[in-house]
Amino acid sequence: MAVLAALALFVSACGTGGTGARDEGPAHADSVAGAKISASPSPSPSKTTDRVDAVRLVKADPAVSAEVKRELKPCVADQYPVDVSYGDLTGGSADDVVVNVLTCGDAVGIGSYVYREQDGSYQNVFKAEAPPVYAEIDRGDLVVTKQVYEKGDPVSAPSGETVITYHWRGSRFAQTYSSRNDYGKTAEDGPTPAPAD
Repeated sequence: MAVLAALALFVSACGTGGTGARDEGPAHADSVAGAKISASPSPSPSKTTDRVDAVRLVKADPAVSAEVKRELKPCVADQYPVDVSYGDLTGGSADDVVVNVLTCGDAVGIGSYVYREQDGSYQNVFKAEAPPVYAEIDRGDLVVTKQVYEKGDPVSAPSGETVITYHWRGSRFAQTYSSRNDYGKTAEDGPTPAPAD
């Protein structure tokens, strides 16, 4: 009896001759003529920021330490070890500029800075110079990552990292969140020997 019921259901489903929702096709214009159509919001004009000379900006900044300025030299020809990001962090009329200064050999961050445009020039509104450090823009917040090294850690294998999130509050960045990630240690001497019987 159950087999006959299943067979009847199968035959009736196949008997419609359709392919399901694909038979419906697009809606006809006259069927939606009475529907209220809301205009999509026009995109707000994006901030335009001229690209800055990050090396000149950092070297001219009195807030940047002499050590970072001394280390800021070309790695190859005129290629300086700087990463530059543009985005809205402080709500100003122009995009803010995040500059990370790195070492040439292993690209370790030695300084991270945020510059805000004020009256036609860029002002330093944030700095972190405890290497290794790296700053990024994440959904309007400043996220600073600091690698954590314990005694004996090689540069290529830190023990972990601290991630700190800052949000612009009025005239300065305020820390809003912090987390610590510890990295697992893997055996460097090859596979672990099998236990003796």
